Amino acid sequence: MIQAIRRFFIGHGYLEVETPLLIPAPAPELHIDAMGCGSRFLHTSPELCMKRLLAAGFPRIFQICRCFREQERGDRHLPEFTLLEWYRAGSNYQELMRECESLFTCVLGELGCGPALNYRGRLVNLLPPWEMTTVAEAFARHAPLSMAEALRQDCFDELMACHIEPALGRTTPTFLYDYPLHHGSLAKAKNDDPTLTERFELYIGGLELANGCSELTDGAEQRRRFQVAGAERRSLGKTVYPSAERFLASLSLMPEAAGIALGIDRLAMILSDAATIEDVVAFRPEDL
Repeated sequence: MIQAIRRFFIGHGYLEVETPLLIPAPAPELHIDAMGCGSRFLHTSPELCMKRLLAAGFPRIFQICRCFREQERGDRHLPEFTLLEWYRAGSNYQELMRECESLFTCVLGELGCGPALNYRGRLVNLLPPWEMTTVAEAFARHAPLSMAEALRQDCFDELMACHIEPALGRTTPTFLYDYPLHHGSLAKAKNDDPTLTERFELYIGGLELANGCSELTDGAEQRRRFQVAGAERRSLGKTVYPSAERFLASLSLMPEAAGIALGIDRLAMILSDAATIEDVVAFRPEDL
């Protein structure tokens, strides 16, 4: 599976890169906690360094690497996991959704899989084009409150987890897109509605596999969003990270681009009809 992914990207003109696992300042996302390691942190994703490579003039890059997140353990989460991340200059989130479809078609073909897979008792048709629905539409269809009301009552994440995510991608993969601004801290705001961001997530069988967006390239706006997220982390008693100054400075040189992170372990779950993430890794944290 991993070698098929590599062949897809190399065949489409991407350069495979490596970036450091140990970094001085992670992105201050509210619901993702980095593991401290001495005076630095193990990266939660290679995003900040890969964007600096975009700014340095590498237009198509991908990476398959280990990532680390504190206090993540469950049927779908591990504190150490494998992530595929790729970025494309001159692109946007709509184009990246189409590239996701092409990637899956290529990988399934190389593995000899059919266009439909059984996952947790359901037949999922993977032939493109896949379903697309906005977050607002998903709330109207599956949740007891509208998206706007969920944001006002501060229960957006709860309703996403309990009502919306289990209903997505049940018969065909689903792109959930146009997230509220507060839930897309590194994504570009939509030109026609700045309360929303050009961010999407991919779901198959109720399982989130990928998270992508048109990238924010405005350094001042990114700094403001990081400051807001840092204040929220402080109010919750979470670790407040140092400012990622070199990343912020690089945004003035970064071209318009889109990027996406895809969970390799979760993709293996889909392809092998695994009930839990520990079914597709050699060692659980408890085995070490």
